[in-house]
Amino acid sequence: MPPMSCANGYTNSHGNKPLFSFGVISDVQYADIPDGRSFLGVPRYYRHSILVLQRAVRMWNDHKYLKFSVNYGDIVDGFCPKEESRNAVEKVVLEFEKFDGPVYHMIGNHCLYNLPRNSLITTLKMPSRAYYDFSPTRGYRFVVLDAYDVSAIGWPQDHPLTVEAMNILRDKNPNSDKNSPDGLVGLERRFLKFNGAVGKEQMDWLDGVLRNSTEQSQKVVICCHLPLDPDAATPEALLWNYEEVMDVIHRYKCVKACFAGHDHKGGYSIDSHGVHHRVLEAALECPPESNAFGYVDAYDDRLVLFGTDRMASTEMVFGPEDID
Repeated sequence: MPPMSCANGYTNSHGNKPLFSFGVISDVQYADIPDGRSFLGVPRYYRHSILVLQRAVRMWNDHKYLKFSVNYGDIVDGFCPKEESRNAVEKVVLEFEKFDGPVYHMIGNHCLYNLPRNSLITTLKMPSRAYYDFSPTRGYRFVVLDAYDVSAIGWPQDHPLTVEAMNILRDKNPNSDKNSPDGLVGLERRFLKFNGAVGKEQMDWLDGVLRNSTEQSQKVVICCHLPLDPDAATPEALLWNYEEVMDVIHRYKCVKACFAGHDHKGGYSIDSHGVHHRVLEAALECPPESNAFGYVDAYDDRLVLFGTDRMASTEMVFGPEDID
């Protein structure tokens, strides 16, 4: 493969061919509505975001060596008129399907604002549930988490997981508007209705997958719409029970990186166990003609993200195997 470079990043100059490469994009949040702003006043470009996706797919296909691509959730915005939700979701999925390879999706809160969970799982061609794993090569496994397993959105009102989520919110967030962090301090600001948690059954499954990956000497990449490390994201964007999930992850040395979306500005950190956390910049917040997508080269000793425009390039070198 010839050396490739991005406008804001690294050149592939390690001199050895990657084991495999994959595309990444997050938070397209397309809607056929005029541009708007977030609650914090950040501009959002609802119609332009699908053009960002189209350019991403063209770049991924031009690369010719990408084995797969990963979408980190929120393909359609919550402001999309409800009568247009299905068409909007299918329109974005059709753009993803123009990629010459498999695309792995995960559920985000904006996805659940638009379509019921079961419908999303079918439309996004997930297995029977929204958490799953896959191995692109013998030495690597990707684990896709369902960050809205325990959630106040996406399940029927009387579903046990909805009831559990509402109990958490009532306990942790005294505001009548459960999407408001007013009065919440520090990391407690994550207890908002548009976030969620990983449930016990999924946690047990994660533990089993990581145990199996350890036995098979696989390196693991965790994919989750919600960030898992406070140093890589704002408190308001974190998974409710990120500490429990990271406790499971830290039992093993196989997890090398966690990729996430949701916190649109992006972020990066290395936690106390040497795990890299990369929160991806949102396609939604790209002004016209700008982009936020990229691809990752995977090696035995590192992952290298080549970002485009607003997506920062990041080299993630794995630490020594004896990290506790």
